[in-house]
Amino acid sequence: MYYSSYLQLDKILSAQTLESDKLNKHAHDEMLFIVIHQAYELWFKQILFEVGSVHEIMSKENINDNSPELTVAVRRLNRTVEILRLLVHQVDVLETMTPLDFLDFRDMLRPASGFQSMQFKVLETVLGLKVEDRHGREYFTSQLKPEDSQAIYDLAKKTPLLALVNNWLERMPYFNQLEFWSGWENGKDFWNTYKEVYGESLGEGEKQNVRAFEELFLSDLTNEGRNLSDKARRSALFIMLYRDYPILQNPYRLINHLLEIDELLATWRWRHMNMVHRMIGTRVGTGGSSGKGYLREAALKHYIFQEFAELTSFLVERSRLPQLPKALEQKLGYSA
Repeated sequence: MYYSSYLQLDKILSAQTLESDKLNKHAHDEMLFIVIHQAYELWFKQILFEVGSVHEIMSKENINDNSPELTVAVRRLNRTVEILRLLVHQVDVLETMTPLDFLDFRDMLRPASGFQSMQFKVLETVLGLKVEDRHGREYFTSQLKPEDSQAIYDLAKKTPLLALVNNWLERMPYFNQLEFWSGWENGKDFWNTYKEVYGESLGEGEKQNVRAFEELFLSDLTNEGRNLSDKARRSALFIMLYRDYPILQNPYRLINHLLEIDELLATWRWRHMNMVHRMIGTRVGTGGSSGKGYLREAALKHYIFQEFAELTSFLVERSRLPQLPKALEQKLGYSA
């Protein structure tokens, strides 16, 4: 095996063809523009490879949380997080190109646009961003080839990672066991006990949160318009509250990595939006979008795991956490 043959460098390093050179109008920064975007697509491929493997693990009807599977899923989501951090910082390199440098070759790109990145749309869809929740959904695939557009809509019909995580959370075992619900000093179950503790922890301007807690965790709330079911919400909040118990550490890391993915995708969108504003001002994008305006609205709307982020509103400090029944504590920890 030879290094360049293994990496197929003959293909990769010959894949940078400058449009400006074809027209005998050499634009030096077009090489940077191509390499940066090719690197993005390579990293998107790796992210999809990692997320795809996590999707496969979470698709199983019964995941053994004591097996290596959940740890593998957590590790691969963590790798995805680190790649996304790299992609955010990659904008710094692209921003060494000035607006005038970009104008040297920008018009040669029309109607091509980063909006046509299939892999990025696949990633958003696989994670759980629904077509109906997108900003400008009528425009969402309008710049794609018909076969690519159809592929995205076909993918949107399949179960995304967010739904698989919801199903996994619904299977959390403790809430159906007697020792979880009984044994509280005031005779109430866990969630009513926790509601009192939570209410006592709130400041004067936060008392309305008790009502929100009741709606999300104590009522027969319909889940219309929500991605997490009532069972999944309770499981996720319980994991967040008692994450220091050994058996809940991996579930907490999984949820936290999903939140990090959402945060980094949002950070990348905002960096991209600000870079576009600096480069072209209020001009229309090469793909025909409204440029900064479209990117801004998409950045505000395209959060995928925001329902996990909302749960942090209902946390209390560790010193206030209700003491769990002994039988449940033993199940959550290491025992002989």
